[in-house]
Order: sequence, then structure tokens, then C-alpha cells
Amino acid sequence: MSASTEGFDEADDGGRTLTSAESGALERAAEAALRPKSLADFVGQEVVREQLSLVLDAAKGRGRAPEHMLLSGPPGLGKTTLAMIIATELSVPLRITSGPAVQHAGDLAAILSALEEGEVLFIDEIHRLARPAEEMLYIAMEDFRVDVVVGKGVGATSIPLELPPFTVVGATTRAGLLPAPLRDRFGFTGHLDYYRAEELHRVVTRSAGQLAVEIEDEAAGEISSRSRGTPRIANRLLRRVRDWAQVRGDGRLDLDAARRALDVYEVDARGLDRLDRAVISALCKRFAGGPVGLSTLAVSVGEETETVETVVEPYLVREGFLTRTPRGRIATPLAWSHLGLAAPEPAQGATPPLGRF
Repeated sequence: MSASTEGFDEADDGGRTLTSAESGALERAAEAALRPKSLADFVGQEVVREQLSLVLDAAKGRGRAPEHMLLSGPPGLGKTTLAMIIATELSVPLRITSGPAVQHAGDLAAILSALEEGEVLFIDEIHRLARPAEEMLYIAMEDFRVDVVVGKGVGATSIPLELPPFTVVGATTRAGLLPAPLRDRFGFTGHLDYYRAEELHRVVTRSAGQLAVEIEDEAAGEISSRSRGTPRIANRLLRRVRDWAQVRGDGRLDLDAARRALDVYEVDARGLDRLDRAVISALCKRFAGGPVGLSTLAVSVGEETETVETVVEPYLVREGFLTRTPRGRIATPLAWSHLGLAAPEPAQGATPPLGRF
């Protein structure tokens, strides 16, 4: 299988924390060696794997390209990996691009016109496609053609360009932002959920084998328990534990090495890192548990509002450390206890005071 990229975002890894589910160019390069190459090797997501297996086997049996597929879910769960596996299972080339890279209809037309029969086109962050490119994609997905406009003004002529059958695999972290006409053109939609601890344990053990290092079960369990339900984070923590064992330990990836390495990188037993703890600490200590507005909270920890909202808050809300209300963010009793503090009466159920937005 050959893979090519078209204008893929090459942002560096600056600004990402160790437990951020986002990845940049350097992170993607490190992940490449650990990616499973087939559905049989892919850990977790049993429902999606079974559904994909049926779709792919049926398409191969008919000798035709499968229907377009949409993969949704939080970052770091394996959407890109599944797209690569789809192309591998079909034994066809894979072409990779991303929504932010396709800003004009001409950009998309160039990509589509270069596709071969049966090829898989993977569009990451498909919800960020520019509107003109999005409208062109509608026709391409449904009728396998694009209309190329030649000339300008009253003399402009639209020339239809026929395309060979191909399969679009779209990935999105925000399925709600996809327009209904685009969403309806996907014949298969799979949603990826966060991983269970035992699944992440298998991911860590498999990745350790790929890295040619031996890891004890207790160490793999410790890493998986701090990985926020996300394989990308689990693999990242595994590499940092390997580094610690190589430089400051005896090379063995045991429980002690895992704990000491993750302490160095400030990832605690609940998977919270420095920024996570800074947010709940500011909420509890500076604002008496809230409610406090997002912008005020972000300024208090020296971060951008978008970083706090998209990187920090989802995990803290999911794990029950804070709640979002119309009046602002409020710390839960779990946040207070995690910091070793006694929750005041408002945090235990009474209506918090107004203010601090």
C-alpha cells in the first residue's frame, strides 16, 4: 500500500502537554511505528471493528469500492489508524489530507482528479473543510464527478470531469459540526469511545513489544491507569517511562520505574497533569469552588481560553472534577478531595454565590 499526503498540517508539538490527546508532526512520526496494520491487530472498539469487517468483506466480495465511511470520536482513539487499516485491508493506495489544508475548491479538485480506481481518500478533521470544497465533495461522493469551471464571468464554462470509483474516509472530533448533506453521504458511520483500562493494558503491552522493550504487567497497568482512556496518551507515557528506565534506571520497565518516571513528568494517579491540577487548584483555592467564568479561569492559570476549554475541561468534566453551569465552572467534592482539601458547604450541594465571571 502506498500512502501520500496532500497539504497535511505539519504543526509542531509546541504547546501540547504529555497527556494531551492532540498530536503534531513529531508525535505522528513517533506513532507510525506503533500503529497496528490490520483489524485483527487493532485493540479495542469491538463494535466498530466488527461493523468495519462486514463492510470491507462485503465490498471485496463484490469487487467494488466500499461506501464512504465516517469515523468520529475524541482525538487519540485510532481514527487515522483505522483509515490506514481500511486501505490495507482493501489492498489499495491511501491518500491523506485534512480539512484545514483544503481551503479552495481547486485544491480538492486537484486531489480528486489524481485518485485511482478504488483508492481511499482520508480527510482528517473533515468538519473544517471550506464551504466551496465541501459543496464540491458532495457531488464527487455521490456522482463520482467534479465540475471544473473554465474562464470567468459570462464566458465561464463548467466542464464535468468523471472520476473513478473511490472511497472517502472522513474523521472528525466534532461530528455535530458536520452539515447534514455531507453527513448523509456516508454509508457507514462509526463512533469511537474511550478505552477501558484492560484494553489500554493490551495496547501498552503490544507497543512495548513493538519498541523491543520488556515491560512488567504491573508497570503496564500503572501506565494504562494514567492514560485517560486514550491509546495515544498511553503510547506517549510508555515512551517516557522507557526513557527514564534507560537513563536513570536499570533498563527494566517495572512498577517502580513507571511510577518514578510519571512522577517526573507530573502525571498523577488519576491521569491529571500539571495544567489539570492548576485549573482545579485555582478553582478551589482562588475562587472558593466557583462558579467562575471560563476566561477568568484561563487567565488565572496563564493559558489561552481555548486550551482550557478544549484540552483540560473535557477530561475534568468526564471524570467528575468540575461541572459546567450557565453561571460558570464549579469544583466538585472530588476536586477538593484530590487536592487534599475539605470542601466548603457550597461545594457540597448548597447554591453557590453569584459573581466571579
